[in-house]
Amino acid sequence: MIISEAIKNGSKALSYKSIPNAYLDSEILMAKAINRDRKYILLNSNKKISKENLSFFSKLINERLKRKPIAQLTNQKFFWSSEFYINNHTLIPRPDTELIVENILKLTKHKKKLSILDIGVGSGCILLSVLKEKKDFYGTGIDLSKNCLNISRINANRLNVFSRLKLFKSNVDKFTLGKYDLIVSNPPYIEKSKIKYLDKDVASFEPKLALDGGLDGLSEIRKVIKKSSELIKKNGKLILEIGFDQKYKVINLLKREGYYINSVEKDLAKNDRCIISTKI
Repeated sequence: MIISEAIKNGSKALSYKSIPNAYLDSEILMAKAINRDRKYILLNSNKKISKENLSFFSKLINERLKRKPIAQLTNQKFFWSSEFYINNHTLIPRPDTELIVENILKLTKHKKKLSILDIGVGSGCILLSVLKEKKDFYGTGIDLSKNCLNISRINANRLNVFSRLKLFKSNVDKFTLGKYDLIVSNPPYIEKSKIKYLDKDVASFEPKLALDGGLDGLSEIRKVIKKSSELIKKNGKLILEIGFDQKYKVINLLKREGYYINSVEKDLAKNDRCIISTKI
């Protein structure tokens, strides 16, 4: 069988199960199966595929039919300006979260040697993207998951920023090390009862630890805000990703802990997604 025929068959199977972007998914999985990039596939679509590679491709298609996310099947996800290593232990980076990186870079355009803390560092996509852009910034990442910290380490080495990074396995409540110019967090903010209604790709395959925001979706956000008020320098910035309907509640929590609200930023779908505040 030639590459293009296998891709077409894979795409048909995915379309039959109503999986969006079926042809693109099939192409990406073929690239994974033959260990080449998509450009190679486009230029060599008439080449024969080996039995071993075809078998691996079929296995990947079957996993996708079960709704396993493409990022977990390929172990990679593009975010901001880099390819990040991903597996099932960490939340898959979302395009909407790039909004945080964009705003950090705007706010720190003329700043030097800033110290940044990322609470719930996950794959490291936010913190490491900033460190890659700002060569004299220093980052600290904390996470409850040892697996997430290992993934952050892999990505930090890939992006050549490991020498400016410290990672700690810690609950936000118990972390007391240092004072920071800027604190960032994309905490779990989905209400516990709503997790089962998320897309199967998310609900069945992404870590609950990275999704579950407690009964009201705000339990982790409360902890982050409270602890950040102790760890942040005066006039330091706190940047939080939030759920689309949490703006007013989170603003009240921030004000209670002595934060001034600078702005609320909207994501690609025009939902409130990110709150920028200053410790006064």
